[in-house]
Amino acid sequence: MADTPTDDNQVARSFSIVTMAETPTDDNHVAISIESLASSLENMMDDNSITMSSNCCIFRTPIVLYRHNKKAFVPNGFSIGPYHYGEERLQPAQIIKLKYLQGLLSRSTNPKEKLRELIEDITSVEELARQCYSGSIGFAKEEFVKILVLDGCFIIELLRKNVNEVSRDEDDPLFSMACLNELINHDLILLENQIPWFVLDRLFMLTMIENPGNKGLIELVLRFYNGLFSSDRVSINADQYRSHKIRHILDLLRYSLILPIRSEKYTEKNPGWEPFSCAAKINEAGIEFNKKKNYSTILDIKFSNGTLDIPPLAIHETTEAIFRNLISFEQCCPNCEPFVTSYAKFMDNLIYTTKDVELLTEKGILNNWLDPDDATLYFNKLYNDTYVKKFYYDDICKQVNAYCRSWWNRTRYFYMHNYFGTPWAIVSQIAAAFLLLFTFLQTYYTIMGVVRQPSRSSS
Repeated sequence: MADTPTDDNQVARSFSIVTMAETPTDDNHVAISIESLASSLENMMDDNSITMSSNCCIFRTPIVLYRHNKKAFVPNGFSIGPYHYGEERLQPAQIIKLKYLQGLLSRSTNPKEKLRELIEDITSVEELARQCYSGSIGFAKEEFVKILVLDGCFIIELLRKNVNEVSRDEDDPLFSMACLNELINHDLILLENQIPWFVLDRLFMLTMIENPGNKGLIELVLRFYNGLFSSDRVSINADQYRSHKIRHILDLLRYSLILPIRSEKYTEKNPGWEPFSCAAKINEAGIEFNKKKNYSTILDIKFSNGTLDIPPLAIHETTEAIFRNLISFEQCCPNCEPFVTSYAKFMDNLIYTTKDVELLTEKGILNNWLDPDDATLYFNKLYNDTYVKKFYYDDICKQVNAYCRSWWNRTRYFYMHNYFGTPWAIVSQIAAAFLLLFTFLQTYYTIMGVVRQPSRSSS
């Protein structure tokens, strides 16, 4: 006798597999065509969009990172590239871009011919440029080329105006209006707002003005963002970047941070890294903080003899955006070493409360242009939902923890900090030492006098 079907089985539909489409004879019986289903899956697998090109380097921000602060990943005023092109709120900036393109072309002997030359050149690499973007680009070839030419020429003209290689109009909004200047500084560093470096470079070379004093594209970008990470002006050596494959502006800014330390050895794999207490607490345990003077990157942190040498970091409105986008790039780009993510992890560990911000600001390590509460929030959870296979600062963390666990280091720091921290404290300690010495001598001679007096009496 057949088993009585359960309630669940009565609700659920039964499926049978057949080799061709058939009309079901039972309301609870659904026929599936193997051939039709296999063809459908084969067509889906043949779709090029499921394969990521080895040239892919511009990504949409993963949702796990995007949700922490959406404002750090989307443009405020200028769309660059295809991802945000056509958004209604960004349309006013298109007028500025067209004006910049017009100014760039006007310096040519034949502007119309120059424009066609630019379009033809970028058309020749359109397919390669398309491969640089993750996912499919929903624009036809002509529209995509138009985006690359307009946005690329706009960036090049902006960079040249920044160093006065070409003249600026007095009413140029990007240099006369502080709000727009801040917008473009923010928007050009977004991962979703990039165009391939080779597109920029081709447009740059085709529109270059022959002048011995003019600078190359790499130097123009680094000059535009000099002071982004530190208020100290770092010297620019464009030659060190030429042997590296630069993928876009954000990638170049990352190179400016990692090249000076890239050759140093760091932990290959250490999922169980040793966190340490925040700045205020390890300071109480004897760790001193020192503003590093000779440095070429903010990532160059050293620990020696109980002192953390940390290069100064500028904290301003764009700080969170640049770090979040650099971290997003490191998380998305295949085989990308997480140097910046490691730095964010280290600083987030160091900064927990406003007390930590105030301590590091007092030491000159943080150049904070914001409220201490805002600066604290910038670093808290900055690296959340990221994966760091190689943690660059693991050795420093271990050294700091070992130093803090030493009883002698804690005691020595406590005594020096509390009793020799100011000139008056030093004077009082010296006075107390002399007083103790005099008391000891007085007691000693008193005892010696008592001992000698009986001896004389007996004689």
